[in-house]
Amino acid sequence: MFDSSITKQAQDRLSDDGNPLEKPKLSMAQQIAQAATAFEQRRTGNVPTSVTVVQSDGTLVITLHGALSPAERALAQSPGGAAQVQEFHRQLFVNASDCFRQEIKKITGVEVREATAEVEPVTGAVVGVFTTGTTVQVYLLAQNISTEKWDGTSQVDRN
Repeated sequence: MFDSSITKQAQDRLSDDGNPLEKPKLSMAQQIAQAATAFEQRRTGNVPTSVTVVQSDGTLVITLHGALSPAERALAQSPGGAAQVQEFHRQLFVNASDCFRQEIKKITGVEVREATAEVEPVTGAVVGVFTTGTTVQVYLLAQNISTEKWDGTSQVDRN
């Protein structure tokens, strides 16, 4: 007797000519994004709505969008509550980030010297910064900038 789910899974892993399909290799940024999502879920029980990973000159910035729970978002509506949410996430990050640092090293081959996290309670973004001793300023923009505008490949109306 055949188990159709196993047969279907096996067929899904075959190309049209019957050869096994290779899984596409993930970039370091994608691997780190997946690890950050898993880390956040283990750490807080929440899964972020999206993750952005940027690396430049030895600084890795990971932004977890929509990472706060509904209760944290409600608490963050007042200045005092926002301060509590920020401090909670800072301490949680300090106490739990060693395993994530090791995961970053495993993915990149580079050791993490310093790490910090900041919470933007209004938007619910959690920003993790891993550096090599550099001062980092992180600005969360109100909206995305298209690649064309960022790279200067499109016309920008300045009127």
